[in-house]
Amino acid sequence: MPTRAFLLDIEGTTTPIAFVHEVLFPFARRHFHTFLQQHTDVDADVRKLSEEHAKDVSAGNEPADLVEPYIYWLMDRDRKSPALKSLQGKIWEQGYRNGSLLSTVFDDVPRAFHRWTQEGLTINIFSSGSVLAQQLLFRFTNAGDLTSLISQYFDTSVGKKADCFSYETIANTLQLPTSEVHFLSDVVAELDAAAEVGMTTSLSVRPGNPPQESRNTHRVITSFDQVLS
Repeated sequence: MPTRAFLLDIEGTTTPIAFVHEVLFPFARRHFHTFLQQHTDVDADVRKLSEEHAKDVSAGNEPADLVEPYIYWLMDRDRKSPALKSLQGKIWEQGYRNGSLLSTVFDDVPRAFHRWTQEGLTINIFSSGSVLAQQLLFRFTNAGDLTSLISQYFDTSVGKKADCFSYETIANTLQLPTSEVHFLSDVVAELDAAAEVGMTTSLSVRPGNPPQESRNTHRVITSFDQVLS
């Protein structure tokens, strides 16, 4: 069936991995201390961190103490913690709005976004970062504000990215059969999960991306210019 919607990963797909790991993550780490001191409106995030910390203690993972040391402990392990991602998004918002941050997208991304939109297709994002972080990244890019071209954003509140049920949930939200959704990611495990429920898939191979499993059976692309509707 023809594609009616694109579902895109961010890191390594629309945006260089280096921007996320060498710019965004260090920025959040540098500002966590001041942010937590100045903001008393993050109680919900801190409560979720406390719950996650208790689970780590129970599991014998020997986590660092709450709150700030535990945040760094989670970051060091690249844990996809919803509470951590929420706090990071709020810190990045300050950076984007005061001009300290400007996100990077590959040159072909805005070109493809405009082409797909003109063809009547929807563009949707699925990332482990919070919805706020996703929206900010596409609002403050080196190519300008791209948010008007994006229909919906999904984070791990719909499920893990390597879980096939996450993709069924997204398709249901888009009100489309999975066969009409084309998912692009740089991670084979995620593509496998999407393909399992019937989505079309493409493996994004970009400069700086780590090599993927040799057993990959997904179509390989190096630019969105290669992706036809």
